[in-house]
Amino acid sequence: MTSWELDQIYIKNLEVFGRHGVFPEENKLGQKFLINAVLYIHTREAGLNDDLTKSIHYGEVSHFMTKYMMEHTFQLIETAAEQLARAVLLQFPTLEKITLEIAKPWAPIGLPLESVSVRITRAWHCAYIAVGSNLGDREVYIQNGIAALCENEDCLLEKQSKIIATKPYGGVAQPDFLNGMLKLRTLLSPMELLELLHQIEQSQDRERKVHWGPRTLDLDIIFYDHCVIDQETLQIPHPDMQNREFVLKPLAELAPYYRHPLTGRTVRQMLVQVERIV
Repeated sequence: MTSWELDQIYIKNLEVFGRHGVFPEENKLGQKFLINAVLYIHTREAGLNDDLTKSIHYGEVSHFMTKYMMEHTFQLIETAAEQLARAVLLQFPTLEKITLEIAKPWAPIGLPLESVSVRITRAWHCAYIAVGSNLGDREVYIQNGIAALCENEDCLLEKQSKIIATKPYGGVAQPDFLNGMLKLRTLLSPMELLELLHQIEQSQDRERKVHWGPRTLDLDIIFYDHCVIDQETLQIPHPDMQNREFVLKPLAELAPYYRHPLTGRTVRQMLVQVERIV
């Protein structure tokens, strides 16, 4: 989802009391903070129908942020901003993205200044996760992996494809696979999501002994929004997805017209090409 598709509601200079700071007296006595927030949502339906339930109640958001800042204590305003942004996104389902600034007017640095502030932008992201297994009770391993993802508060499972049986890929002799695809809504960054997937794989006895070899559970990030990432430990889109029918077939069930950010081809077009070769 791109920012131009989203409308914006502004909350400016909300005064809140909090006990945030690195000095003990700040945690004990507390001080005033100013919050500025930009709420990114779709307001079209609310505006056409004059219906608040189709928008977001900025009064409720303001009260929620005030209460959160009063009930929690952080040493860094960076932490306060990070945790508050996450809490607001989790609390209000219609909110897609938030830009949040926390200003500290009375920062104890011994110099005259108006304020010190931290500003961050956080949002929900769309990720497509391939899931597979070809060792042991394959159905149980896959369901355990999906359940573990659903247990993480920063991940919401939006759609799940059918699970299909597929032949091994990569030339290694091994049992047949069960494969599927998940559409995930997540607050995690790509690297944080990768780390979570690895943790879930390890909890299901995953061993990495043979490249493209058998595994109890395999969880791969295929797409993350329309990002292109090329790092040693993470490549997005998945670098070999366009050649893998066992990836494209369940992905086409969920998102046939999703375009590869580098080639511009849709998932359906890539699947048709692979099926012709096979």
